[in-house]
This record gives sequence, C-alpha cells and structure tokens, in this order.
Amino acid sequence: MGSKDSDLRQLNGVGGATSTTSKVCIVSKSDRPGVDVEYTFVQVAVGKSAIDLTGNCGNMCSGVAAFALDEELVVAEPGQTELAVRVFNTNTQSTIIETIEVGPDGRFQEDGTYCISGVNSSGSAIKMTFVDPAGSMTGTLFPTGNRQDNFLVHNPLPYASAPFSVTATLIDAANPFVFVDSATLPEAYHNTDANSETALEIIEAVRREGAVHFGLAEDIETAAFVRGTPKIAVLSPSQYTGQPDMLSTSNYQSANIEVTSYSMGKVHPSLQLTGAVCLGSALSIPGTVASDLSRKRIDSIFTPPDTPPEVCVRDSTGDVDGIVIQKNFVIAHRSGLMDVLVNVATDARIKDVTVFRTARRLFEGNVLVDL
Repeated sequence: MGSKDSDLRQLNGVGGATSTTSKVCIVSKSDRPGVDVEYTFVQVAVGKSAIDLTGNCGNMCSGVAAFALDEELVVAEPGQTELAVRVFNTNTQSTIIETIEVGPDGRFQEDGTYCISGVNSSGSAIKMTFVDPAGSMTGTLFPTGNRQDNFLVHNPLPYASAPFSVTATLIDAANPFVFVDSATLPEAYHNTDANSETALEIIEAVRREGAVHFGLAEDIETAAFVRGTPKIAVLSPSQYTGQPDMLSTSNYQSANIEVTSYSMGKVHPSLQLTGAVCLGSALSIPGTVASDLSRKRIDSIFTPPDTPPEVCVRDSTGDVDGIVIQKNFVIAHRSGLMDVLVNVATDARIKDVTVFRTARRLFEGNVLVDL
C-alpha cells in the first residue's frame, strides 16, 4: 500500500494516503457450512509499517460479493438477475448476506440508478444485511452492561487543566463503537474544527478510555497501540430537515440523528458502513445516547408525513415472542444521508441490520511489493 518507510503520502504503493483508502480484503471460497465466500479485512496504517486486523470494514465488504461473482468464486444460474451471497468475515466471525444484481453475461451488474451520499456516480444497489451483528469483538451488544456510561477521561492534554467526563454508549454491533454525546465534550472541542489537532487529541483521549471500558485494552497506554478499534463517533440531535433528498431511499431529508465519525485518528468523510450498522442498532434500543438524542429531534419538529413507521412482523426463526420490530432510520453524516433498516426482537436483540451500497471495479492486475 506504500506505508513502508513511514511515507505519509504512500507514493511507493497503491494507497490513497488516507485511512479510508488504505485497506485490503483477502477473499476466498469458503468451506464453512452455509457460507459462500469469506474474507479477512486488513487496515493498513498510513505513514508507518503497521496493520490492524481487529475489526471489519463495511464499505470494503460491499465489494466482496461482486468480486466473488466476477472471479467465479460463486456462479449465477443462467438468466438469474439477482444473487444473494452469504459472506463470512473472519475478523469478527460474522455473516453478511449481500444481494447483488447480475448482468446478462452472468457477471456483476455495475450500472444502475442508486446513489449514495458522497459518491457522484450512480450504480446498482447492493443490499447488505448484517446477520446477528451484536458482539463482533466482545461477545455482547453492551459490554459494560449499560446503555449509557459516564466516564472520566484521565489523560489531561494541554487544552485542559483537569480530566473531563463524557456520556457515551459503548456498543458492539458489526464493530465496537464509542458513541459520544456531543454536549458532554469539553468546550475546547466545540471551539475548534472537528479535524483540528486539538479536537483530534480530545477524541483520541476519549477513544482510549472507551477501549479500557470496553475491555479491549488493559489501560490507555495499551489502547494507543490499536487505533482501529474501538471506533468512535460524536452524536448530536439532528437539524437536518427540509425538502426531499433523492439520495435517500426514504426520499425525505429529515434525519434521526447527526454523526461525526473518526477513523484512525482523523475525521471520517462520511460514516463507516459498520458504523451505520452499529448506530442503527443503538437507535433502535431505548436508553442509549443515540436513542435519547433522536427523541430530542422528534420532540422538536413535526414528523414528516411519509416517515416509515415501525412495523411488527412474525419471526420465522424461532424468536421467543415470534415478533420482530422493523425500524427505519436516516442518519446524517458529513457527506449527506444514509438509510438503515433494523430488525430488532422484543427483548432488544438485534436480529439483523440492512444498509445499501454501490461498487465498481476500478482496476485489476498485479501489485509489485518491494520486500
């Protein structure tokens, strides 16, 4: 990828000099029962020779089924126009069902009319359903046992004369995330740009404390060595209302919540797909920071007339009550909107979470590695 010799620009490789463009998926046909293909995700650090295998990347995952079809790891039947591929992620030991369109030639149909915020071109919609996403690294949805935690950030930096306390939800669905209530961050964070050195230091200090509370690190010093997990995002009540937005499948601009996400010590340009899965899970469960902040939005504005309602459906997979609640959410991020569909059981178990992406093959060939 070009991170050798501490090259921040990755000139001696194919990385794009940002954490979001310095990633690799290693894909193979799977021998696991009920799984078609599997992959291992590798986050390659920018500016140092280091990799992180602790988490998953949803955006990278969105291309796995298309790649598998084109490389004949899976095969469509003649005349088949849609294919559901069961994909297993080895990092988090989780299953994703990717439904892709198939062209007349039996290969992935790239062209389509679906648009996602932050991407200028359209493509065919890739439906990604994360099955039973809770506990990807910790084994449980709420590792601390709480839907909200207040914890002290013990590492005062030059911007603060003393430790500060934040309110956050520590939740593990598809990836472990620290979702922080923006209002509880120190004034120094709000007085500067989200990507400034001061803001980044504050966020990293909170993330490290969150890692300890998650049980993913013994102390904040150890947490500093693993930047990929847990991930962290700042939540605020949504102010995103107005005219219909064709980029959203819900076709209206009102969002349930606003998020600024961070990746490997920098502001994420939009929101990680696993972040959408995790945030959708948090929104669907009362008492989380996300749920409480979304209620502030609902209480302060009129609900749009076409807002998708919650829908109760019978569950065919043996749920205790036989009932699953389908919930639709719209998340506002730094590049636009993202739709999330969550199926949650009556006992607050997350059955699955669905999001949509597009993908396109950019190049193929050999990368020469200088060892």
